[in-house]
Parts: sequence; structure tokens; C-alpha cells
Amino acid sequence: MENLLVAENIYKRFGNFTALNNVSINIPKESIFGLLGPNGAGKTTLLRIINQITMPDEGKVIFDGRPLHPDDVQLIGYLPEERGLYKSMKVGEQAMYLARLKGLSKADAQERLKYWFGKLGIEGWWDKKIQELSKGMAQKVQFVITVLHRPKLLIFDEPFSGFDPVNANIIRDEILQLKQEGATILFSTHRMESVEELCDYMALIHKSNKLLDGKVSEIKKKYKSNTFEVGLHAIDEATLKAELESRFEVGPAKFKSINEDLKLSIKLKENESSNELIQFLLSRAKINHFVEVIPSVNDIFIKTVTQNA
Repeated sequence: MENLLVAENIYKRFGNFTALNNVSINIPKESIFGLLGPNGAGKTTLLRIINQITMPDEGKVIFDGRPLHPDDVQLIGYLPEERGLYKSMKVGEQAMYLARLKGLSKADAQERLKYWFGKLGIEGWWDKKIQELSKGMAQKVQFVITVLHRPKLLIFDEPFSGFDPVNANIIRDEILQLKQEGATILFSTHRMESVEELCDYMALIHKSNKLLDGKVSEIKKKYKSNTFEVGLHAIDEATLKAELESRFEVGPAKFKSINEDLKLSIKLKENESSNELIQFLLSRAKINHFVEVIPSVNDIFIKTVTQNA
């Protein structure tokens, strides 16, 4: 797949501190790319470099097949973690001002703001000052300003911060719709469930170094352990458990079930298949639950960061 943005061998130092150490990422067009990492990992520094707020000490950024240029700011929408709205300005006045800075005519800005304010149900906020809004309300306004000029690349730094679950779902759906309409999206977040729901690709940065990078599905496959959770009903559970322990690596399982089952976690060897396990279990018990354990992004995040602590 063709990439919209490529960051190659990026280094950034602040005095004796290295914020980014030879970090590279490729963001395919019309995809959602999650940039993950603990606090202080270097994520925001990389986002600032892509936005040309700061420059790398070494390395380069390629945007849509050519070196990133200052004029490309018109093709990028950036929602920073630290919001940047003027608190004493009225919402409509500020939105118009920032839309014009992004190159929209007054007529286009008014038309698009009317559309987005109506879509998000914030028409009545036009004459309110930002300081009169809650954090979540102000976040909605800044989201609109970020996407208004229909940029090729949208960058969201903690886009769900300040939102209650209902509004977080609204913004999530809008992000997915923007992708369907052709936008490429890069976002940094601590909400691992958002990565599960939204991201096609991800990279994990820790202590200035990239530890993981690739398609989310492929990374999850790599971290699979050939382990299955099973819920079994047998006349003699103790004998069944002992027999399983003699053949497999067996531990307890904690999934919820409406049945009073024997709940076990069974790990197979590399040369053993799930079909073999199912056939073995069917010959000795009734199977009420059988699920392969797929690691979540949160599991992968914790395991990778802990191993590289």
C-alpha cells in the first residue's frame, strides 16, 4: 500500500537528552495509525516534527512522495493534547479565524462550520466564549476546527481526552467516517481500547526508541501463544483435569459463564493444533466454551514496555 507519510531515521535531542533515537514509521494512505508509548516516550516530539513545530536533528519526513515542505501545513490537521483555543474569544469568531488561516474562503468556512456544528449538535455555541464551555464541549469545537479544511493527514493527540463515553463514541464514529472519505489519520492515545477499535497500524515508542511497528493484526498474531480457554462439563472433573495436565500446559481460566463449568486455560505446543485439542476434549466432556486467547493491544503494550524497562 502506498504511504502518505514516511518518517525516516529521526533523531531529536534536547541538550544531553535524546527524545527520539533513530525512529522510523510508515503511514499508509487512508489508514488509521496508532502511535503508542508511556509518558515521556517521545510521541509528542515526533508529532511536533511532522507538524514542523520543531525540526529533527537527523532524518527526514516524506509527505505524499516528496520531502515535507512548510506549505504542507495546509494539508495537515493537528489536534494537540494541550488544547490551543483562545478562552476569551467567541466560538464562532474563533472558528472562522482559524478556518481562514487554513486557507478557506469566508463563504466556504461558514458553510463547513454550519455543517459540522449541526452534525455535532453545537449550533447554540456560536456566541459562547470558550471559557464558558466544559472541557468536553471545548474539545468538540477544537475537533471541528482540526478537520474543517479536509486535510490529507489528520493528527490527533489524545483525541478522547475530556469526553464522556457518549461523546467519545460520537468522535470515534466521526474519525472512522473521515477515514472512509479518504483521510489518513495518525493518533496518539493512552486508551488501548481505542487502538483495538480504530487502528489498522501501530507503532510503540519507549524511552525514545521504537519497539514495535506494523499492522495491528500481524502484531497480535506474533504475540499469540497458542493458548485456549475452555469451559467443560464432565462427570469426573478431577480425573479429566489430571489427564489434561499430563498432556498439556494447563492453568485456571477466569472467563464469565452461565454454566458451572470446569474452566481451564490450555496451552498447546507449536506442533499441536486446536482441532486435536477439540477432538480430545469431545471424547471426555461436553464443551460449553472454547476460545483462542488473542492478546489485546493493552497486553502487548504492557508486556513490551515491561520487558524493555
